[in-house]
Amino acid sequence: MTDTEEPNDHVDLVLAQWDRQCPGLDTSPMAVIGRLKRLARLLDAELRPAFAEFGLDAPSFDMLATLRRSDPPHTLTPAQLMQAAMVTSGAISQRLDRLEGGGLVSRTRSATDARVVHVALTAQGQALIDRALPAHVANENRLLAAFDTAQRAALADTLRTLLLSLGDKAPADGGRGAGQRHA
Repeated sequence: MTDTEEPNDHVDLVLAQWDRQCPGLDTSPMAVIGRLKRLARLLDAELRPAFAEFGLDAPSFDMLATLRRSDPPHTLTPAQLMQAAMVTSGAISQRLDRLEGGGLVSRTRSATDARVVHVALTAQGQALIDRALPAHVANENRLLAAFDTAQRAALADTLRTLLLSLGDKAPADGGRGAGQRHA
């Protein structure tokens, strides 16, 4: 490799193969989408061990983090959690069952409407997420070490533009309830 030649990643190999098999086909979208998909898998694999140090998996961390960043008393309905986590009601129920069984969240019926359930962090759940969060952020910093501050900001802006173009907008309430995913 020369000084001016850039290293190849897996997506470069795929693009070169398509170029040989279908010359003239514009595969440039694959350069972006393919890398985003590969990054998502690689990042998930890198995040998993940090969550496991605290006895959590990514969905459990996500639920606890969503509750923690909501306004005190850190209580949301399952519907608000479902919206924030973008998962089905069945998945929310399973996650909440596991977290409640571990003493990390509690579920109570609304005093004014018995159909409404409130999910709250327990003291144990808050203590756990308050310990896990700095480790998670440190891990994310490690994963982004290839970028300086300006590059991180530019990448974040670019990804925001893509997300917005695909309809991923913040909730109308400004996230005062469930907020955004843990990132």
